Amino acid sequence: MFRPTSKPARAAAKAAAVSLSAVTVCAATPAALASAAPAPAGTVARQPAPDEAAGTDGTAGPHDIVFVQTSGEEGNRVVAYTRTPEGTLREAGSYATRGEGGRLRGTEADGYQASQGSLAYVPEESLLIAANSGSGTVSVFEVDGAKLTLRQVTPSGGGFPASIAVHGGIAYVLNAGSGGSVQGFTIDGPRLEPIAGSRRELGLSTDRSPLQYTRTPGQVGFTDDGSRLIVTTKANGSLQVFDVDDDGLLSAEPVTNDLAPSAPFAFVTDEDGRLVVADATNTVDTFTLWKDDTVHPVDSVDTGEMGTGRIARDGGVVYVSHTGSDALTAYRVAADGHLTPAGRTATGAGPTDLAVSPAGDYLYVQTTEAGAVETYRIGPDGGLTRTGTTTVPDAVGGEGIVAP
Repeated sequence: MFRPTSKPARAAAKAAAVSLSAVTVCAATPAALASAAPAPAGTVARQPAPDEAAGTDGTAGPHDIVFVQTSGEEGNRVVAYTRTPEGTLREAGSYATRGEGGRLRGTEADGYQASQGSLAYVPEESLLIAANSGSGTVSVFEVDGAKLTLRQVTPSGGGFPASIAVHGGIAYVLNAGSGGSVQGFTIDGPRLEPIAGSRRELGLSTDRSPLQYTRTPGQVGFTDDGSRLIVTTKANGSLQVFDVDDDGLLSAEPVTNDLAPSAPFAFVTDEDGRLVVADATNTVDTFTLWKDDTVHPVDSVDTGEMGTGRIARDGGVVYVSHTGSDALTAYRVAADGHLTPAGRTATGAGPTDLAVSPAGDYLYVQTTEAGAVETYRIGPDGGLTRTGTTTVPDAVGGEGIVAP
């Protein structure tokens, strides 16, 4: 049952979004690589700067911190929260990225960036990387508990950076403008250094029509072993897969897996060696990723929702947000890749990005129409119980959330 809205622009955007749904990709294990032919591929205390608000003393526990990006067009910020024992969020600091957020055309019912992964955490280095879509830059923060210290603002290597992937000291930024591109960086202390010769053009149609947000790429991500880099292209209808060498350089061209009329939006990797994809044609799909970078479909479920886009995994359960029908749906992913629906939860208006706490006990969901974050306790069966809703200052349309 779809929730009505009184806002004509949002209603029109919802109708346009019916054709978009998110695809999640799970990569195969190293053992699988060594066997069948074709074999599956490997799976996907400092003070703040003067203009930043003071944060906490860095004593928050390892599993109760959340960082949220505002995507503000007049100044992007990352807001830090700690979670209370009751499951509510308490603001712990607000930090300027010294860049600007951006907005794609047609995003009245979606986040401004229409992507997944615009905020990325690097656990090995305790770094947070934020995409400033309107400025064509990314910002690098050092993380100390809930405190952030801005260390670098650097060009993203293209227009409208919208998604960031990190693995083993390498970061790739997906630039969604001008046909799409990816640019590689090494993570060198609290800084990113561009990898010479790493930029790859995607050659997509990213026109500036009222449905521009459906034409731009949705997410970049590594397989779990770092051997592949995957890009979802939404209405361009494909998964693009690059090989990654030991120096972080990509193959000269991607293998383009044509999935049209599907519209893969976002993905997560599956520990059992498959891809689970949220597709903007309102399906959730699983694939096997083979050694030759092609994907083989395993299962597909029609969500019955509108505006399917982002996805998060908690063990054997994935959660998918539906911006057009203000809901989350859950699916159990079997070892063979088959999907079983596991419930529906109503949300506030315009759910987009979502993140699971490291302990797997909470789910955080951005609702872009109010610029809020909803907190849900995850039950033993994967069921969700809302424990709080927090309005993030100046975050209407904002995207990007991580729970380190």
